[in-house]
Amino acid sequence: MTMDTMNGNGRTTGRGIGLAAVRGLALALVSLPGAVLCFCLSLVSIALIPIGVGLVTTPYVLTGVRAFADWRRVLAAEWGGVRIPPAYRPLPKDANPWSRTFGMLRDPATWRDLRWLPVDMTAGFVTALLPAALLLYPLEGFALAIGLWRVFPDGYWYGFVPVTGQASAFGAAALGLVLLFLAHFLTPRLLAVHFRLTRAVLGGNQRELAERVRVLTETRRDAVDASAAELRRIERDLHDGAQARLVAVGMDLGTIEALLDKDPAQAKELIAQARKSSVEALAELRELVRGIHPPVLAERGLGDAVRALALRLPVATEVSVDLPGRAQAPVESAAYFAVSEVLANAVKHSGADRIWIDLHRADGMLRATVTDNGKGGAVIGAGSGLAGVERRLGTFDGVLAVSSPSGGPTMVTMEIPCA
Repeated sequence: MTMDTMNGNGRTTGRGIGLAAVRGLALALVSLPGAVLCFCLSLVSIALIPIGVGLVTTPYVLTGVRAFADWRRVLAAEWGGVRIPPAYRPLPKDANPWSRTFGMLRDPATWRDLRWLPVDMTAGFVTALLPAALLLYPLEGFALAIGLWRVFPDGYWYGFVPVTGQASAFGAAALGLVLLFLAHFLTPRLLAVHFRLTRAVLGGNQRELAERVRVLTETRRDAVDASAAELRRIERDLHDGAQARLVAVGMDLGTIEALLDKDPAQAKELIAQARKSSVEALAELRELVRGIHPPVLAERGLGDAVRALALRLPVATEVSVDLPGRAQAPVESAAYFAVSEVLANAVKHSGADRIWIDLHRADGMLRATVTDNGKGGAVIGAGSGLAGVERRLGTFDGVLAVSSPSGGPTMVTMEIPCA
């Protein structure tokens, strides 16, 4: 049970009951059509593989299924405190349609998603709807007691109470009161049952422990490759930028030394040129250091670093930070550069004129959400900036979820476990 539903004495609050009912009703209304649509599209697309059409459509359909499942993972963590880590196999960036299709179909996590969809549209729908039904159904019993029974035909049943007159209508109200009393205790717990059911089907089990180890090994290898690429970039930038300028400054100083007595005017010009080159070299070194680990991140923490990042954006940006303390330096660095990459994508591709950033920590997770009011259509795919963000977060067992319908808005949510 989440903190939203409990007060300081461990008792369920009225706000928690209503919140659980509203969340359950929203889940039921949204997840049922979503699960049905994803399941039907998956069946049709996979069935069309033998004639070739499915080779093109299946990767897109399964990517949509994964996005839907990731969205539910985020809701399970935020609303139910239930962690459901994904374990998808990464696909090669340059994979052709054939490789992408069968690479995704060979992934056990894909079939786990497909097994979850019919469960979600049946048992999941019922467990999501029950909290709202348990809270709203008693209202019908009260309405019957105040005279609504007169408009119903004879033989109408409210639960197990046959409503035939005012006396039986009072019986229906008594039953509604009992149900309302039960709702006080059961509503939040029923929503928790829904999320535990989701975890039971979507989450891995002991038989998939080897797959989890393999995924972790690949994410660590990605981290090593990324570190090696970063070192090569730093060496290249130093060699082509600051180092070349400093060499030029040294040569200018040698020339100045030779010209001081012979041609003071030209020596003065070279001194000015050397000063300019040294300033440019210093600026390049500062920019290089900022790209490795921004000083403001080390000195002031993630919240101020993201605020400083937002100030440099050409788009109006609002930042909301609720971080009670500092996370580990690697976690802060990963979160900072992940947010930076998402913001760069938003500025470059979304066409948005406003961006919102929310940073907070809850239940041992550092959560960053970037929302823009752009045109939407963002996807996690090979070659996109979001794929790189997903690999970066995967190194820390993090989760990336993207909601970006056509026409916008786009919401990118990132979660990283942190102490």
